[in-house]
Amino acid sequence: MADWIQQNFPDIYRIGMQGVNSWPDAIYATLYMTVISFIIGGLLGLVMGLFLVLTGPRGVIENKFIFQILDKITSIFRAIPFIILLAILKGFTYFIVGTNLGMTAALVPLSAATFPFFARQVQVVLADLDRGVIEAAQASGASLWDTIKVYLGEGLPELVRVSTVTLISLVGETAMAGAIGAGGLGYIAIYYGYNRSSTSVTILATFLILILIFLVQFLGDFLTRKLSHK
Repeated sequence: MADWIQQNFPDIYRIGMQGVNSWPDAIYATLYMTVISFIIGGLLGLVMGLFLVLTGPRGVIENKFIFQILDKITSIFRAIPFIILLAILKGFTYFIVGTNLGMTAALVPLSAATFPFFARQVQVVLADLDRGVIEAAQASGASLWDTIKVYLGEGLPELVRVSTVTLISLVGETAMAGAIGAGGLGYIAIYYGYNRSSTSVTILATFLILILIFLVQFLGDFLTRKLSHK
């Protein structure tokens, strides 16, 4: 098999299965950037989305001033294209991790891009919940934390669905980050494929990215269906 690949797809074979920027290394880097960025940016987005609902109109701790501040922060970060965000956060990234290159450095802009996107998704999901359930919890003397647990419990299936959308978006952004030196399948596709006019490498890297996306979509849909039928 290896001989056949070497003979028919020498560029793919040359990248290899061991070492830095090999195929396994690129897959690992893509998964690493996607998962860690989602954990960091997702948690920030979840908190932001929660407080957008809680402090927003008819929220349990309605506060117009705080809501406007949170809303504007989310809108500003959401409006910045990811490639520009990479440049804007260059100094901050260096301050945090000591470098602007590599998959760990990419976590800073990736997390910054994830949190406003996910915050808006969370806000929409929680704002659409049945108000009767929330009001019933408040009428029974629920604390703020109890109310938050009601929000999260009632919105869990939809939160899983929007998490799937966010993860898929992140896979695409890791490919973009890879194009500027963060590593991963995006780096392989651009540096070893596009820049060296190797169509086979570009196609294989793209195919592997699509497989990751399909796996995320399948798992997300499966969990959403399971939680919706509880």
